Amino acid sequence: MQIDYDVKKSIRGAFGDELKALGEKNPNIVALDADLSGSTKTSTFAKAFPERFFNLGIAEQDMITTALGLSLTGKIPFAATFAVFATGRTYDQIRNSVCYQKGNVKIVGAHGGITVGEDGASHQALEDISLMRGLPNMIVIAPSDYEQMRQVVRFAAAHVGPVYIRMSRVDVPCIYDENYKFDVNKAVVLKEGKDVTIIATGDILSEVIRAGEILLEQGIDAEIINTPVIKPLDASTIINSVTKTGLAVTVEDHSVIGGLGSAVCECLSESSPHRVIRIGVNDKFGQSGKPKELLKYYGLDAKSIADRIIEIKQ
Repeated sequence: MQIDYDVKKSIRGAFGDELKALGEKNPNIVALDADLSGSTKTSTFAKAFPERFFNLGIAEQDMITTALGLSLTGKIPFAATFAVFATGRTYDQIRNSVCYQKGNVKIVGAHGGITVGEDGASHQALEDISLMRGLPNMIVIAPSDYEQMRQVVRFAAAHVGPVYIRMSRVDVPCIYDENYKFDVNKAVVLKEGKDVTIIATGDILSEVIRAGEILLEQGIDAEIINTPVIKPLDASTIINSVTKTGLAVTVEDHSVIGGLGSAVCECLSESSPHRVIRIGVNDKFGQSGKPKELLKYYGLDAKSIADRIIEIKQ
């Protein structure tokens, strides 16, 4: 596939743009934020529909329970803040108020992963997918580019029940165009290959595609699968691919514990045991730095991903 890596767009911007577009069509859509609307881009919605926007201040637990209350009156609430606060500080409210009651609440975690950059470990959510994936009734999605996020927001608004959407701070290359059709039950095989299956989610996808190009130059033909939906996981696509290639490599801007890597290991161990290599943050906190520097430090840049796979295949 041909990608212009120099043309980048904001996943957060896609969330703000699509939420506003949906708000124009559906008066029941409302937005809530915890005093971070400029960062989460709910500010786009707030400017268009101030009467349907609620800034709860730095009170994330109140935001979640207020969102549930709004949902019980027929509203469709999107509650946004940084992912580390959206899932950690509010876990009890999400578990017992939202998921237990199958509340129609959409939780949007911004600034997920180490690509938050200079804000450092306190703001770099590396366990949010793990927290949300373990909750009954919760759908967990990490879009990889602008268009995918737009369609995920549309899906979340139409779906009745809890949804967690994770988005990064950094702008990313455009992988998908208007011909793409999001399906919550299907992963996307971006490139077919025979030597290794690389499975990626979220903002790291463009690095994985670049890694695949490096691998091909070294004679390794990688099959690349984008898995925006971590729960429910598209097991059949993954099993079919890994049965063909014999090796799975998961890549995520998240801890290797509890996220995409764990989900794939669980899937394959039960149905089609094969070796799985998990590339992510290895049970550590993040740190302050430029996003590109941090990706390299934690082995999540394209060259590091390719080098790891080359080492395994030798």
